[in-house]
Amino acid sequence: MNSRLSTNHAVAVAEHLAELRRTAPLVQCITNSVVTNFTANVLLAVGASAAMADVPTEAAMFAPIAAGLLVNLGTPHAEQRVAMLEAARAASLAGTPWVLDPVAIGLLPVRTALAGELLSLRPTIIRGNPSEILALAGTGAGGRGVDSTDSVEAARPAARDLALRFGSIVAVSGPVDLVTDGATDVRVHNGTELLTRVTGGGCALGAVIAAFAALGEDRLSTTVAACAVYTIAADQAAAVSHGPGSFAVAFLDALASVSAEDVRNLAMIE
Repeated sequence: MNSRLSTNHAVAVAEHLAELRRTAPLVQCITNSVVTNFTANVLLAVGASAAMADVPTEAAMFAPIAAGLLVNLGTPHAEQRVAMLEAARAASLAGTPWVLDPVAIGLLPVRTALAGELLSLRPTIIRGNPSEILALAGTGAGGRGVDSTDSVEAARPAARDLALRFGSIVAVSGPVDLVTDGATDVRVHNGTELLTRVTGGGCALGAVIAAFAALGEDRLSTTVAACAVYTIAADQAAAVSHGPGSFAVAFLDALASVSAEDVRNLAMIE
C-alpha cells in the first residue's frame, strides 16, 4: 500500500468527519422496513440526523429540504416505489445528493425494473455489493438475495462503467470496499465480517454515504470518508464484542466516539 496516498486520504476523512459533526446533515431515508430503526440510530450516532419520509407526495416535498437522500430497494412496496421515484426526481432538480442502494436486484423483477428507472435519474452515488453492481450494470444476474456471490474485484469493471455512463460515484462493499468515479479507484481495507451478520449493516452505510455527500462536491472523497469512518468504527466495535448482538450495540457506540485521531491512525486506504 502506498503510505503517502493512505495518509492523504486519512487526513481528508478526518476533516470530513469533523465537518459532518459540525453541520449534522439531515438525511431523508426511503429504506426497507427491516432496517429503519438501525439506520436512524447509525445516522444519529455518527453525528447526522434522519428523516424516514417515504410517503408519496411528502417524499417529493422533503427531498429539497434534506441535505442528502437514500433510496434503498430492500422492501419496495407499491407506495414506497412511487415515493422513491418522486424523491429521486425532486432531489435531482434541487441538487440534493442522493444514493441508490439496489438491494437484491437481478433475479427479482419488481426491484430490478425499479432500479433501472432510478438509475436513469443519475444517482449521485450508487452503493451495493458486487452482485448488485454487476446486475445494475447489466453484466450479472444478481446474488443470493441480499448476499453477494461475486467478488469486489470481479465487479470493478461494472462499477467503473456505471460511474462513467451515469456520472455517479460507485461504492462496492466487500472485505475491501472499492470506491470509483470511473477513472480513479480507491480501496478501503478496514472492516469486519461482523457487519454482514447484523441486519442493516450494509443498508445503513448507504445512509452514512448520503450524509457525507452533503459536505461538498468532491463526492469521491466524501464517499471514501463515509466508508472509512463506518468500517473503522466497525473494527473498533469488533475488538470489544463477543458476537453479532454485542457488536451491534458496540458499533453504535464506536460511531459516536470515533475520532479524527482514530481515523488518522487506523485508516487503511489506497
